[in-house]
Amino acid sequence: MDLLLSVALGQVLSLLICGIGLTSKYLSEDFHANTPVFQSFLNYILLFLVYTTTLAVRQGEENLLAILKRRWWKYMILGIIDIEANYLVVKAYQYTTLTSVQLLDCFVIPVVILLSWFFLLVRYKAVHFIGIVVCILGMGCMAGADVLVGRQQGAGENKLIGDLLVLGGATLYGISNVCEEYIVRNLSRVEFLGMIGLFGSFFSGIQLAIMEHKELLKVPWDWQIGLLYVGFSACMFGLYSFMPVVIKKTSATAVNLSLLTADLYSLFCGLFLFHYKFSGLYLLSFFTILVGLMLYSSTSTYVAQDPRVYKQFRNPSGPVVDLPASSQMEPSVTYTSLGQETEEEPHVRVA
Repeated sequence: MDLLLSVALGQVLSLLICGIGLTSKYLSEDFHANTPVFQSFLNYILLFLVYTTTLAVRQGEENLLAILKRRWWKYMILGIIDIEANYLVVKAYQYTTLTSVQLLDCFVIPVVILLSWFFLLVRYKAVHFIGIVVCILGMGCMAGADVLVGRQQGAGENKLIGDLLVLGGATLYGISNVCEEYIVRNLSRVEFLGMIGLFGSFFSGIQLAIMEHKELLKVPWDWQIGLLYVGFSACMFGLYSFMPVVIKKTSATAVNLSLLTADLYSLFCGLFLFHYKFSGLYLLSFFTILVGLMLYSSTSTYVAQDPRVYKQFRNPSGPVVDLPASSQMEPSVTYTSLGQETEEEPHVRVA
């Protein structure tokens, strides 16, 4: 049951990304509203109104001013990373092919794995790597189907520039996701979203004023365009609000594997809305990715050191916890795929 729940939660995120992609496509192709920075700005404003104001009315150490006093520069850097990750990937579509974006965007997975290994001390088992390889094979199958049916929109004159933009965006996404996992596990979801809303709205507003103000004036405003912007903002806000919940339940790696199906949901909708050509390889790709996800989620990863030692490192003034001394012990804690969500002190498994 937990296995199916973990996979289902990831697919909810994929469906939200599908909604983001569809509304963006209508805005850019049907109404010629190419405003990716403005669209992100609307999401950051919503996060600010909901989560930053929540932090502002809290008391004590969880108050907005108290958080800013301790960690403002860290959240400022994270906000800039999040903004530019979105911008680079959207910009890449102007230079390279859809297939290249889909394949190179998978680069986020090794980035998340490496950062989780070194900074979150997550350790993987053989079945996790098998699941990851199966998921990437499924993604390759989808890209091959795109080539066969001729769905390679977005090819431009500077394909290398586009490919580098995707790799840069994927790297920034990986950094943002791992930081998000650390924050929601050790601090709080509301703090993460409130700080992203604060710094994201500020810096994306500056970027909007510099880079996109002329494009925004060209938008032929009417109720249809307004509805598309509302739909985009709702999906984006839902994605940002729900992703920390799924990351805490599973992991940043599992979430990024789940998001590989988002392009397939967009494709299935495009069969009816945009009359895309169908290939049986798309169904094969979808089920291959789901099999890889189930393999990855079938067993839990673990942390390389005892969490009590980790807490003591974070709070040197706190009480020292004496651990039983034995050369045979290897403290570890079940952590990601099916790990605990609400326990303050994770259960330690001694092997």
